[in-house]
Amino acid sequence: MEIIEENSDVLLYLDSRRKYLVKAKKGEVLHTHKGFIKLDSLIGKPFGVKVTSSMDVEFIALKPTLKDYLQKMARKTQIIYPKDMGLILLYTNIGPGSRVVEGGTGSGALTGLLASYVKPNGKVYSYETKEEFLKTAEKNLRRIGVLDFVVLKKADLTQGIEESEVDAVVLDMPTPWLVVPHAYNALKNTGVFASFSPTIEQVIRTVEAMRKTGFLEVETFECLVRKYQVETGRTRPETLTVGHTGYLTFGRKFLV
Repeated sequence: MEIIEENSDVLLYLDSRRKYLVKAKKGEVLHTHKGFIKLDSLIGKPFGVKVTSSMDVEFIALKPTLKDYLQKMARKTQIIYPKDMGLILLYTNIGPGSRVVEGGTGSGALTGLLASYVKPNGKVYSYETKEEFLKTAEKNLRRIGVLDFVVLKKADLTQGIEESEVDAVVLDMPTPWLVVPHAYNALKNTGVFASFSPTIEQVIRTVEAMRKTGFLEVETFECLVRKYQVETGRTRPETLTVGHTGYLTFGRKFLV
C-alpha cells in the first residue's frame, strides 16, 4: 500500500468536475466551497483514503496520474487534447530510449507526455521562441517529474534542427511546412514526422512540403471522441462534447 509522504502530490477528488491537485505539506490548507482540509493531515495515510473537510464533506485522496497533471497544469497556451496526444504516440512509435524533437513547447503538456514515454534513457529536445512559455513549461515539467528527460531550447525550429538521427519530430506550431526540410534531415531513416494543425490550410501546405521533400505514407486524421453519461435507463451522449480540435498529419522518412 503506497503511503502519502510529506510534499507528495495528491489529487483530492470531490466529483468528476471538482478535483484539486495539492501537495501534502505541513502548514498548508486547501479552502473549498465544501470546507477546508489541512493538507498535513494527509501525510502518513494511504492513497485512496477518504478525508473529511471542516464541513464534514468527504474527499478521496488519489495519486495523480499524468492526465491529472496535464489537466491541472499552469497554461500560457492552449494544449493539445489527450485524444490527439494518443494518436501521436501510436503513429510515432515513441517509447523508452526514443530521441524526439518537439516544436513548440508552449505550456509543456505534450512535452511532458513525450518525456514520460522516452524515459529512462531517451530525450525530448523541445524548441520554443518565447521565454515566458519556456519558464512555464519548466515549472510544469518539474512538477510532473520528467524535467531530467527534456532539453528546453530557446530557438526557432523553422531556422533549423541541431539534433540528428532522431526517432521522431513532433510539431504544434503555426508554420509546420517551414520545418519539413529540417525535419527530414534530422530524422533517422524511417523516422516519423508528426504535425498538429487547427486549420486545413496549414495541413495542405504541410502535406505538399512533405511529398516534395521525401516522406512516405503521408496521412492526415481528425480524431473525434464522444463521452457518454451512463445511468440505468438514461444512458446517452453527454450534452457538451469536444468536437474539432485540429488535424494530425504523419509521414515517414525514406531515402529519396
